[in-house]
Amino acid sequence: MRRAEGAREYLDGRVPPADLAATLADLDRLNAWFGGHALSLARVRRVAAHAPPERTLRIVDVGGGDGAFARRVVRWARRAGRRVRVLVVDDDAETARLAIAACAAYPDIAVLRADATALPLAAGAADVVHAGLTLHHLEPDAAVPALREMRRACRGRVVVNDLARTPLALGLVWLATRLLPVHPMSRHDGPLSVRRAYAPSELGALFGAAGVTRATVTRYPWLARLVVEAT
Repeated sequence: MRRAEGAREYLDGRVPPADLAATLADLDRLNAWFGGHALSLARVRRVAAHAPPERTLRIVDVGGGDGAFARRVVRWARRAGRRVRVLVVDDDAETARLAIAACAAYPDIAVLRADATALPLAAGAADVVHAGLTLHHLEPDAAVPALREMRRACRGRVVVNDLARTPLALGLVWLATRLLPVHPMSRHDGPLSVRRAYAPSELGALFGAAGVTRATVTRYPWLARLVVEAT
């Protein structure tokens, strides 16, 4: 299946705030129901297992939307008795506003409006730099500098969790967005996201162009996901 290069999802443009909030809520539910959040959180927990328990874990979520994953990280950390600080980075003003409101009860979370290709972070600022369902929104000329920035800002592990571009994944996402009660924007963007996603070989080329040579891709066919971990 060829990548739908240059195609645009509704989320790539300006949409009414209510529609944006509804679509981001759909993404949160789908990530919860079909394991997207769990796959990323498992990587955070692995990093935490190798860090001194008294040290505050610092996590950056690039393209973090309304902070849904960040809130899950904080809830896990509270249960586990770990201290965390999570920074949600998103370049869309309305999305950042929604994240600030949604995360208001979480003092462990900060929200920053910034471009993924120019993260205003010091080198090695984070233990984990995460991007969930973010990379497929970027064409290669933006994906490479974004990955380079993510690696620069990370002293531990870069985690990229995205959709698999396979006929199986396309079928699963198409069915989920037709059978479940989701916003029409989600019904449109879901299958298109699969078609825009990068194949493992393409991901390897992107990470290599970003100067990241140690990257491992793990496939989850029945979850329609790929997870890349880089150190």
